[in-house]
Amino acid sequence: MSSASLARPLTSLRVCVASDAEAAAELAATRILALLREKPTASLGVATGSTPSPVYRALARAMRSTPLDLSRARAFALDEYVGIDPRLPQSYRSVIDAEVTEPLGFDRRLVSVPDGSATDLAAAASAYEASIDSIGGVDLQILGIGHNGHIGFNEPGSAHDSLTRVVDLAEETREANARFFDGDVDLVPRQAMTQGIGTILKARSIVLLAFGSGKAEAVAQALEGPIDQASPASALRRHADVTILLDKAAASSLS
Repeated sequence: MSSASLARPLTSLRVCVASDAEAAAELAATRILALLREKPTASLGVATGSTPSPVYRALARAMRSTPLDLSRARAFALDEYVGIDPRLPQSYRSVIDAEVTEPLGFDRRLVSVPDGSATDLAAAASAYEASIDSIGGVDLQILGIGHNGHIGFNEPGSAHDSLTRVVDLAEETREANARFFDGDVDLVPRQAMTQGIGTILKARSIVLLAFGSGKAEAVAQALEGPIDQASPASALRRHADVTILLDKAAASSLS
């Protein structure tokens, strides 16, 4: 723990500023491993993107030295693009398979991703919400935060009690994700199916990570600004068990 300092809690939040992204990821991995050792049937909410990737790498390293059976654990992805072929590398099904399911040894049948290619998207979203509820909810949800404060694909303006649904992606979000589509924003889907903010808040524990100066303003708004729909991540301050893991750059705008 020498690489991180624990700040004074903000409402229900615990804010930890680590020396760098790798140190923060190690802290998150330690928290996840403790849960899985205590409860081998635990359910994880798994995010995608560049922010959580170091966490999954840290988990894989830890499990190589101290193997852990995850064959009974469950995982639920936060979101998926609408209309994307799940076999494409940019699909979140492919990302979760490559970064979580295969390297960590999850049973793929127990790893769920929203069905963005469903014929009836509304029914698929309702079914995904029901599948989370049917196993008693997520034990630990991993989150990143967008430059505009989104969590999952809940863009500014999303209701804090929203459930899994199809959403339109903000142009800022599509531009940020163009790096995964050879830099071509026109290839980035315009819609996604995402767990709602209300869905996320049903998790028993939440760990949000943010790295880099580009996330500093979104972090500051989420932790110190009004709790309102302009900052989706501000809703986390209504939850009883949230840990925020930041590097120094992402914490730079906090008072």
